[in-house]
Amino acid sequence: MKVGAVVITMGNRPDELRALLDSVAKQEGDRVEVVVVGNGSPVPDVPDGVRTLELPENLGIPGGRNVGIEAFGPSGRDVDILLFLDDDGLLAEHDTAELCRQAFAADQRLGIISFRIADPDTGQTQRRHVPRLRASDPMRSSRVTTFLGGANAVRTQVLAEVGGLPDEFFYAHEETDLAWRALDAGWMIDYRSDMVLNHPTTAPSRHAVYHRMVARNRVWLARRNLPALLVPVYLGVWMLLTLVRRPSRPALHAWFAGFREGWTTPCGPRRPMRWRTVWKLTRLGRPPVI
Repeated sequence: MKVGAVVITMGNRPDELRALLDSVAKQEGDRVEVVVVGNGSPVPDVPDGVRTLELPENLGIPGGRNVGIEAFGPSGRDVDILLFLDDDGLLAEHDTAELCRQAFAADQRLGIISFRIADPDTGQTQRRHVPRLRASDPMRSSRVTTFLGGANAVRTQVLAEVGGLPDEFFYAHEETDLAWRALDAGWMIDYRSDMVLNHPTTAPSRHAVYHRMVARNRVWLARRNLPALLVPVYLGVWMLLTLVRRPSRPALHAWFAGFREGWTTPCGPRRPMRWRTVWKLTRLGRPPVI
């Protein structure tokens, strides 16, 4: 199976990007073809053989990754598998691409693999980086209902069938949108603890737009994908969880501004999942009300 990799960058981490690309080049088996997308910025120097694309403006994470997908042909059809990797990450082992090939070949309904993210200094994996509710043991691999955006592998047949990431989201929850569409189409998602991307531990709230984007896109996610009966339940639960976490006053103000924006702005096409997909999500441990 042919493997490609998409890396988006703002051009501000040249050393980390070079280390990531070196780790991709060292993967066992057939060569992994790499495309680096400069998301509104020039691409730093990269090794020979790595393709680059420089966008005139920042299209956000999903927009930038979608451009990278199309660099491999419509819906990435020139390869069988696409890796999506953060530019400040590093593949910890040399067999990750080969493990992906084996996993997809062994399970024809497997559509997406979520890697384990580990701190390069401590080796620890934060709970928020385990894409399931029962996240206390990050070393346990399992079927899951979503995946991590900067550390994953996607079968390109999934992209051809259900489309790419939602450009409108710009940042936050775009992976869950794709995951729900893939699950609704009959694909499965695995979290694999043996496929590791080393990545420095950071707080997501370091981004100035984090709270607004998270709230807005949560509403968009529900409006686009959930049966009408579940939309208020899902959003009500998340509002309650947000309040329980007691964010700062500025963060809460930004969150509610984003929540309002999610209801008053276009979110793209609505394609509610089937009730049997709701049941599938529930059996996998994360019903779409949490």
